[in-house]
Amino acid sequence: MAEIRATARRLLIENGPQSVAVNAIAREMGMSGPALYRYYPRHEALVQAVTADFYDELTASVGAARDGLARASASSRLLAMCRAMRAWAVAHPAEFGWLFATPSTTLAPESLSHASALRFEAVFRNEVAVLWITRPFAVPELAALDPSLRRQLVTYSAGIDGQLPPEAAHVFLKSWIRLYGLLCMEVLRQVDFAFSDLTPVFEEFLREFSADLGLDYTPPRR
Repeated sequence: MAEIRATARRLLIENGPQSVAVNAIAREMGMSGPALYRYYPRHEALVQAVTADFYDELTASVGAARDGLARASASSRLLAMCRAMRAWAVAHPAEFGWLFATPSTTLAPESLSHASALRFEAVFRNEVAVLWITRPFAVPELAALDPSLRRQLVTYSAGIDGQLPPEAAHVFLKSWIRLYGLLCMEVLRQVDFAFSDLTPVFEEFLREFSADLGLDYTPPRR
C-alpha cells in the first residue's frame, strides 16, 4: 500500500493530478488495475490515503518547527510554524496543489483525509489558543460584526468546543486565510509577473500577522 501511494505521488509530481489514476499506477508497478483494487477498493479510497499522507507530512513539518522552540516565546514558535509551512509548500508544489487546489481531494466528513486535515488545522489553532489564554490579543466587538459572519463564528467556536471564543476565532481565521492565500498565490505561480522572490512579501505578511496577534516579529536567521 505504501508503494502504491509512493507511485501515485511520483505520477502527481511528474505529470499532474490527472495522472493519478488506478490503471496508470498499476502499469507503473507492473500489475493490473483489478489487482490494485485488492489494496484500495476504489479510486476515491486511494485519493483519500494519498491526501492523508500529505497532510500528515505537512503537519509533522510544522509540528517539528514548533517543538524545536518549545522553550521559546509564542511569537518565535508561531513565526517558525508559518515559515515551516511555506518551506514545505515551496519544496512540494505538486503536493501542496493537490491538498489545497484540487477539487478531487474535497474532504468528506469522517474520511481518512478529513481527520488528517483536522489534525493539521489543530496545530496552528492550538498554538493560537494557548496564546489567547496567556497573552490575549485584540479582538473586534462581536456585536459590531456582520450578522451572518457573527453566526458563522459562533458556530465555528462551538465546533472547536469554545477553544477560541467567536471574536478570537475571527482574528485567527483571518490570519489563516491570508497565510493560505499568499502561499497558494506563490506555489501556483500566480504572481510571477511581478515577483521573482516572494520572501520579502511573506515576511511583510508575518509582520502584519504578528501585529494582529500581539506577537513580537523577528526576521528569519540568514
